[in-house]
Amino acid sequence: MPAHKFLPILAVVICCLLPSISTAVFGQESTGQLRNIIDAEILASQDLKVGNPAATSDDYTFARRISMDLSGRPLTVTALQAFIDDNSTDKREQLIDRLLSSPQYGRHMQYKFDVLLMQRLPKKYIAPSEFSEFLRQSFGDNKPYDQLVLEILTADGADKSNRAASRFLLDRELKREETVRVIGQVFLGRDLQCAQCHNHPQIDDYFQQHYYGLAAFLKRSYLFTDPKSKVVSIGDKIEGDVTFTSVFTGEEGKTQPRMLALTELSDPPADKEPYATKPDKTNRGVPKYNRRLQLGPSMISDENTAFRLNITNRIWAQMMGQGFVEPLDLFHETNPASHPSLLQALADGLRDHKYDLKFLFKEIAMSRAYQRSSYFNGDTLPVANKYFTAAIKPLSPEQFAWTLLQSLGEVQKQTKAAEAALLSKNKEFDAATVGGRVLVEAKVTAALKGPFDEIVAVFASQNTALKFTASANHALYLINGPEITQRLTRGGGYLIDELLAFDDDAAMVEQLYLHMYSRKPMPAERKQAQEFMAIAGDAKQIAVQELMRTLLCSAEYRFVR
Repeated sequence: MPAHKFLPILAVVICCLLPSISTAVFGQESTGQLRNIIDAEILASQDLKVGNPAATSDDYTFARRISMDLSGRPLTVTALQAFIDDNSTDKREQLIDRLLSSPQYGRHMQYKFDVLLMQRLPKKYIAPSEFSEFLRQSFGDNKPYDQLVLEILTADGADKSNRAASRFLLDRELKREETVRVIGQVFLGRDLQCAQCHNHPQIDDYFQQHYYGLAAFLKRSYLFTDPKSKVVSIGDKIEGDVTFTSVFTGEEGKTQPRMLALTELSDPPADKEPYATKPDKTNRGVPKYNRRLQLGPSMISDENTAFRLNITNRIWAQMMGQGFVEPLDLFHETNPASHPSLLQALADGLRDHKYDLKFLFKEIAMSRAYQRSSYFNGDTLPVANKYFTAAIKPLSPEQFAWTLLQSLGEVQKQTKAAEAALLSKNKEFDAATVGGRVLVEAKVTAALKGPFDEIVAVFASQNTALKFTASANHALYLINGPEITQRLTRGGGYLIDELLAFDDDAAMVEQLYLHMYSRKPMPAERKQAQEFMAIAGDAKQIAVQELMRTLLCSAEYRFVR
């Protein structure tokens, strides 16, 4: 049969870019204070007249969802099957703990926060890879989130040991418009851009003094280039106050450094010699009292509730697909949280657990609300922020890249190579230990940097953060992209070789679905795929390639349900 008869793809691809949903049947009891508060608050907010909350997701659905959310990729088929076969009553909690302790968790959080903090900005003074590694190590070590933010907001680039952390400020060149806006967005949940020239025209509690209160922390800072090394870092002076004028009213104002509506910070009495290092052409200014160094402590202070409410809202949105406050950077009085007492309880719980993000992730993951199916039995689907069902979430470009490389067998191939290489250097090497897993993950990530970056570049062009927009370029890439075509070629040690080795089409189809969807095919899917293979005749390789492409291009592959 001619090969072109197996190429229906483009029309199928465009149709399949819409999300699909499926049923779930298994219920599970959860314990623990915050997870119980989550379920009690969510249930209390639901109008059961419109229908009952969805049932708990089945094990296959849960495994893919939690693995995507905590490690940025699906479980391997081996790990998935072990989870399915496990009869332990607490196997879901065990899986959550394994994922949170895996090196893939740190890598996934690196990607998430790199995009959040740096918005895919190119290098200016600090290599993006250095900042990424700083994030990966921080999350891998489970560094408290408030400590991480403190390091990011106080790093000046002069100390080699933490220079990478200075990328957040240094690579924005301390430009007020860019820096103040992003600080407000990512750390306070407030986009204050429209409050720099006047009080916000539409949001009553966004004031000009809030914008300039943040600007005042950085007003006295400047970029310093070392005349010998040419290294750029941040210097500081003792002069420079912030004044502002409303373009609407002409009213003038002045503010000291401050966090939103909190009390202004006053400079201490001036020393006779105010500098530890006086600024000049050859020396970076280092005042004894530095306003910039008050930004981090003020941000993470217990008094600044906006800080913990914001990060809690963002973690909730990452897991649940919908923040308590949406958009995530528009906390204000007329845009209240959907569940204000729950948001406060989770934020306070995070603070009380010393900003341990793994604690918050686990409490959310163990709730009934998180573990629900995405299928709703009622006539009209309720609004998303009532959480009757699990949200259908698009994969980020980074999640998609890892999922693609794993589904096609590349990750497994590189993992075997990494383990063999490490064992050849050290006969005592054990890939099952914590240290062994870290080494293997690092080698696999390095080996796949090229194709990973290529895939992310394609799918990040229109998806810089949480939003998803399908495009014809995406569909065409999945059909003809070099990273796809290469790994659908026989003889390279990829999944296609494993599939072509099956004599039984039914077994082959099941294995394909486990790799692509982390589940077994439903009866209708199995029947359709086997019929397709039956008519292929001698063109088995082409038929398997087209089956693989069809699943790669489907909505279920691109979304977490």
